[in-house]
Amino acid sequence: MSLINVRTATADDAPALLQIYAYYVKNTAVSYEYEVPSLAEFRNRVETTLKDYPYLVAEVDGKIAGYIYASRLGVRKAYDWAAETSVYISEEYHRMGIGRILYERMEAYLRRQNVTNVYAGAADPTVDDDPYLSRNSEHFHEAMGYRVVARYNACGNKFGRWYNLIKMEKVIAEHACPPKPFIPFAVLEKQEEGGVSG
Repeated sequence: MSLINVRTATADDAPALLQIYAYYVKNTAVSYEYEVPSLAEFRNRVETTLKDYPYLVAEVDGKIAGYIYASRLGVRKAYDWAAETSVYISEEYHRMGIGRILYERMEAYLRRQNVTNVYAGAADPTVDDDPYLSRNSEHFHEAMGYRVVARYNACGNKFGRWYNLIKMEKVIAEHACPPKPFIPFAVLEKQEEGGVSG
């Protein structure tokens, strides 16, 4: 059985992460991007994310097989306790439970950051036999405890086809009032390295 290791991403992981992401941009409607971002742009995305949110990679026998990251649900201050996640698994490592492992680790970090609500956006095909998109993402998130809370109909167009977008939600912590302050990921890591509980 292969050893799966999860760790925090670094900017130096960008080439391997971009290789995974490029497949989804070029061949699927999972990502609504049309063009694969440059390595410099992708590296910047990783570095920017890590200031406030976890960016995690899963390695199988030392090779990066997938990644997950979180971001703010909205820009206003009141969104501090709500995060959105994105996950991508290399085609050769599907059906190994990597997505579940990454999500469990991500949610554990987000709880320590005092996030209460987690959201996932999933592209949704308008026909059952779409060659560029299945409903696997929706089914995966349902299995992880997420539920559909919104559907945007025919809001994205890629490969000459219209696609829906669904938003899925999972509450991962109690809604205390007042809530504990949001802890940026970079601060959380420093606290935990110093032996201070987040």
